[in-house]
Amino acid sequence: MAGKARIAVIGAGLMGHGLAQVFALAGHEVTIYDAVAVSLNTARDRIAANLRDLGDDPCAVERVRPTDDLADCVRDVDYVVEAVLEDLPVKQKLFAEIERHVRDDTVLASNTSVIPITDIMRGLARRERALGTHWWNPPFLVPLVEVIGTEWTAPAVIDWTMNLHTAAGKTPAHVKKDVPGFIGNRLQHALWREAIALVEHGICDAETVDTVIKAAFGRRLAVLGPLENADMVGTDLTLAIHKTVLPAIDSTPGPSPYLEKLVAAGKLGFKSGEGFRKWTPEQQAALRAKVLQHLKKARESDA
Repeated sequence: MAGKARIAVIGAGLMGHGLAQVFALAGHEVTIYDAVAVSLNTARDRIAANLRDLGDDPCAVERVRPTDDLADCVRDVDYVVEAVLEDLPVKQKLFAEIERHVRDDTVLASNTSVIPITDIMRGLARRERALGTHWWNPPFLVPLVEVIGTEWTAPAVIDWTMNLHTAAGKTPAHVKKDVPGFIGNRLQHALWREAIALVEHGICDAETVDTVIKAAFGRRLAVLGPLENADMVGTDLTLAIHKTVLPAIDSTPGPSPYLEKLVAAGKLGFKSGEGFRKWTPEQQAALRAKVLQHLKKARESDA
């Protein structure tokens, strides 16, 4: 992508400040808005801390301008990306307001992780400039951004958005049909459904599920995708395996009753200290630190 864009980020929370950080580091001027004062007022401090921690250019934070005025945030920008609550009515209302203050050619994007973009953008006057960009957490460490068009999105808008994210050091993936969960979350939660079913039916406990994944095919996933693996072993062998194993894999169309019972019992994972497993505060902190360190090393190896 030639030149620099003017970017507006709506939402200064966990995802929003990370998006602003990535775009600012890429040299773009960024405005950021949040209705919650504490999130907005600490956004630059959090970005600066991340930049120091990662050894990135600390001056990038100077390209981020917080504002508590939505109209001011989006006025005359080239690109708006929303990163607020996963609430459809909230997002619809927000984009209706944004559209009143932007140029006709401003690209509008939602960072939703599962809500169909079609549902979010259907009320806009200029739906051809609207799309989804699903980033993964933390956005400054995970490279993937899923770019989701709707039936109305102009191809040129898709191309421009893909180029914008590539130039910012991300790995954009074009989702050609707007379906719930897009690509990544559909794959992730298909695995989670079977993982839960294995525990629910007494085949193994939760810790064993995680151990099997981390000590086996999880080791390969960063460099060997599932369809690459299928081609490597042969589609004929893959077919033979599927004839035996797929009929036995869980195909429950809704959430697992086991998962519903956990939530009903107040076993909410880290939030309550117990979910599929029990978690002390020390164990929680250790796992978070381990994941973060792993992602930092992966980022370094990509450089």
